[in-house]
Amino acid sequence: MFTDISLVLAIVLVTIILFSLERIPLEVTSLAVVCLLGLTGVLTPAEAFAGFSNETVIFIFALLAMTEGLASAGVMHRAGAWLSHLGRLGPRGFLLGVMVLVAAFSSVVSNTVTTAAFLPVVLRGAKAAGLRRSWVLMPLAFASMLGGMGFLYGTSTNLVVSARLEDLGLGPIGLVELTPVGLPLALLGIALVVFLAPRLLPVRAGTEADGGQGRHFVTEARVPHGSRLVGKGLDWLERRVGLEVVSLTQAGSMLAPGPGVLLAPGDRLLLSGRRRDILRPVQLRGLETAHGVDTRTARRGPEPVLAEAIVQPTSGLVGARVGDVGFSRRLGVRLLALHRHPSIQRPLRSRELGSLRNVRLQPGDALLLAGPRERLHALVDAPTLLLMPDLGFLPVPRRSRALLAGLIFVAALVAGSSGAVSLAFAGVAGVLLMVLTGCLDAKLVFRIDWRVVLLIGSMMALGLAMEKSGAGQWLGGFAAGLAEVGGPRLVLLCLMVLTVVLSIPMSNQAAALVVLPVGLSAAAGLGVDPRGFAMGIALAASCSFLTPLEPSCMLVYGPGRYRFSDFLRLGGPLTALMLAALVLIVPWVWPLHGR
Repeated sequence: MFTDISLVLAIVLVTIILFSLERIPLEVTSLAVVCLLGLTGVLTPAEAFAGFSNETVIFIFALLAMTEGLASAGVMHRAGAWLSHLGRLGPRGFLLGVMVLVAAFSSVVSNTVTTAAFLPVVLRGAKAAGLRRSWVLMPLAFASMLGGMGFLYGTSTNLVVSARLEDLGLGPIGLVELTPVGLPLALLGIALVVFLAPRLLPVRAGTEADGGQGRHFVTEARVPHGSRLVGKGLDWLERRVGLEVVSLTQAGSMLAPGPGVLLAPGDRLLLSGRRRDILRPVQLRGLETAHGVDTRTARRGPEPVLAEAIVQPTSGLVGARVGDVGFSRRLGVRLLALHRHPSIQRPLRSRELGSLRNVRLQPGDALLLAGPRERLHALVDAPTLLLMPDLGFLPVPRRSRALLAGLIFVAALVAGSSGAVSLAFAGVAGVLLMVLTGCLDAKLVFRIDWRVVLLIGSMMALGLAMEKSGAGQWLGGFAAGLAEVGGPRLVLLCLMVLTVVLSIPMSNQAAALVVLPVGLSAAAGLGVDPRGFAMGIALAASCSFLTPLEPSCMLVYGPGRYRFSDFLRLGGPLTALMLAALVLIVPWVWPLHGR
């Protein structure tokens, strides 16, 4: 018995470490957990893989696909167009309107999809309202997370906790069961953010006046034969073009950049500088840029068009080498430069610096692209890149099927919730209807973020292992001991704090599924109704405001020019307020009385 407990806890610890380091892709780690649980005999093969056939996991897949249909049909874009009218209410009125609207949409739509859909229109609206982008982008991400707390379908975490409770015979979470707690918390959180954001969030150079051009991009260039730069030193080149030489490849060998290094024909350079300097071709005279685009023509002419795009956390490009993506061959656009936020993303390693082709793309990377307008429009139809409006290019999704897509989405949720059909059938039928009616391209159905599906299926197996091995009961005994000091409310608080802490390296769903067995065992040890602990854990999993590692936060991290500490500055008070409110409200809605 104790051997199984030690083994399961060791697997949990290894999982947390691997999720934190991110050296191994999330989906690989998730599948490795399933294999370890099966190979060690903690779970039977059927138990280990049962999570992938779970009805809730199938519904989550369908829900992700349908939300992509809503985005591609322009539902959020149309709603975002109303934000321009909120500018008349002033900066705070605009900020309040943005957060309320985004929270309303994220109560039924994935928070990552909601943030991605609203980000471009919010940037334009904030500029018109005279509101600094750093004051509105983090609140945008936080609002999408707050909205998921009040409705069963607001986040996949609610769904997986509901499924686990149903499997244990405790009854699933009702459609609006979370609303009496989630709605007041969302409104309270929005009020706090609207009040604190202008006071706590800083304004940095490069976020307002220059449209974010203060960020440094990396581009590639070559010294052609006959160039007037041949024989010049790197220090002279840097002064001349206003760009820093990041790396130099000469005669097939990488050299450490230094003032004593002289340029030779055929040298390949990686240059780092602000966007406006990279796009100023007169400064690159004597160099051939690898992208081969006349940026002067692209900036003022109809073709090609310049655009900046962000690699979405759900993108299939994450982890792919730039050279393998085939921007020109497959996507019909050219990659001019790349920006990576230094304080969150894995830095460009030395072996990658020889060429942009060797760089592996990461979530939140900003790409400077050039290409025909129709090709850039096509990128919007896939959950791959999020195009920004900074360079004047903001594709408008097709809107003719927005109403139809919304009706199909609502009908699928109602059918599944009412019990007319199972959740899985309702979700899959909704996806098929969106495809058949032209609301969703069939090619996009299977381009959702499969990592989420694999993670949930794997973590359901880990949660089952916690219960079956007795690890959850063992940890729950320690948690129950806290009741002697502060009663069940202290136990609830500790469980929620643990969930928030674990959601930083793991994910909201994984943290909830790991802590849930501990909470249920603690409730059994105290002799109280376990539902209050379960609901507190589910709601606390949506309170990951402390770091930018949440996918919604990663989308706004670069465009807002934030630092890691900025999320602690605003997210810290917000997290503390949410946990304090949960401790007070959860026992009132789900009393922690004896069973």
